[in-house]
Amino acid sequence: MFATMSHAMKHFCLLLLLPLSLWSQHSYDQAVRLFHQEKFQQAKPLFQDYLAQHPNHVASREYLGDIEGYTRNWNEALDYYKPLLAEDPNNANYHFKVGGVLGMKALDNKLAAITIVDDIKFHFEKAAQLDPGHIEARWALVEFYLQVPGIFGGSEKKALQNAKELLKISPVDGYLSLGYIAEYSDRPNDAETYYKKAVDVGGSPHTYEKLSNLYENNNRPGDAIKTNQKSLEMHQRNRLNYQIGKIAAQYNLEAQLGIRCLQAYISNHTVRDGVPKDWAYFRLAQIYKNLGNKDRALQWINKALRDRPDFSEAKKEKEQILSL
Repeated sequence: MFATMSHAMKHFCLLLLLPLSLWSQHSYDQAVRLFHQEKFQQAKPLFQDYLAQHPNHVASREYLGDIEGYTRNWNEALDYYKPLLAEDPNNANYHFKVGGVLGMKALDNKLAAITIVDDIKFHFEKAAQLDPGHIEARWALVEFYLQVPGIFGGSEKKALQNAKELLKISPVDGYLSLGYIAEYSDRPNDAETYYKKAVDVGGSPHTYEKLSNLYENNNRPGDAIKTNQKSLEMHQRNRLNYQIGKIAAQYNLEAQLGIRCLQAYISNHTVRDGVPKDWAYFRLAQIYKNLGNKDRALQWINKALRDRPDFSEAKKEKEQILSL
């Protein structure tokens, strides 16, 4: 009889535990979804609760490290990443993440940078050594060797070596990194050549954006507008409508095109576009000011200020419009 009761109790306990286990897994899955939606503060307590029940769960620890990194809590991120690396010292991604967090700490504190620059270099190089196809590690090394002074190991030659490795792994990343090095070293013609190759090979919005930004930075707004128009035709990203309108406004160029694009941006605007509508109103006011149409310019600048009364740039723009 006792054996039967014991079996029944075990069965009863399993029935009680099963929903808890399913709920725990559901909580973890929900945390992962929230993380990928970039709702980090909602995901964090769910990962913490799951980790409390599963103290050695590797993925939860890494996610929590990532959340601390995204929110610029560098020491807290290292508190998760360093133990993971100690447990798995040949994991390229852990080396990359430790190096990345140390690099961000160095950017925030120039004095601290002197003491950790060797560690940053070690972890990035180790990541690339362990995983020769690790694109992010190669990009990090390009950035590291360009940004760090020569006395601490910086070298354009080494940056170029890593860019050439990137070219083998991912041609589009290789051309983008070579363009970045050329732009950083004030060789805009070389940068243009490489960015155009990146556009030809990849054709992503990012490749067009790099080329467009290069043109803007080198006082070639007409070429920047054409590049954004091509990207808009290919990718239909509403943000590009704003970019075209912004350039048209800033450089007093292609006014009618700028107006059409900004109106399209406003009509199709969602929060995903990144730039609030009040900036589009501001750019329309600039274009109408450039055209000498004071009434329309005031109409749009007032609309921007109604949306955001503390919009300082719009207040200054309104003063200029009123002086027409």
